[in-house]
Amino acid sequence: MTKTKLKSWEIAALLALCVFFASGLWARHDQRELAGGLVRLHVIANSDSDADQAAKLQMRDRVLALLAPLLAECEDRDEAVDIILSHQTDIEALGDVSVTLGTEYYPTRDYASFSLPAGDYVSLRVILGAGAGHNWWCVVFPPLCTEALAEPDADAFAALAGDARGLITRGDGGYVLRFHLAEWWNELAERIG
Repeated sequence: MTKTKLKSWEIAALLALCVFFASGLWARHDQRELAGGLVRLHVIANSDSDADQAAKLQMRDRVLALLAPLLAECEDRDEAVDIILSHQTDIEALGDVSVTLGTEYYPTRDYASFSLPAGDYVSLRVILGAGAGHNWWCVVFPPLCTEALAEPDADAFAALAGDARGLITRGDGGYVLRFHLAEWWNELAERIG
């Protein structure tokens, strides 16, 4: 039996592969932890016509106006989900829409003052008519989006755990790289599993 000795470049390649996979697992864990504290809002237009796109934004404003005061005092995502579910018929009464609350995949998204990594999030989906048009999304809990898409209230971030809050409000490129790493890792896990 002959002993095979690994060359230094082979060892370096194996170590780099280990670091890459460990980083992917770390990024995926961060995304899941962050997603565990959020409820996203996804409003989908009937079509891409100007009128339907305007109707989508009007519906967004109505939904936010309804939910903002209801969710203002929520302590966590579970409480927000319960409140949204208990007011689902109120949301449906806002117009010709179908409303669901479930898990939905979102790509990495940059907002004015924060970013969210790709992954699965609890999502309030409001679909106008056929739901064949472009969509609009943000975070309804904690309240990180407003009707005018202005800067979110700094207190809104307080509902998130410290690590999650730092993850989405950090401006350096390291977190953006981790977001894309988490996105890649989620895609890989989906293909394998």
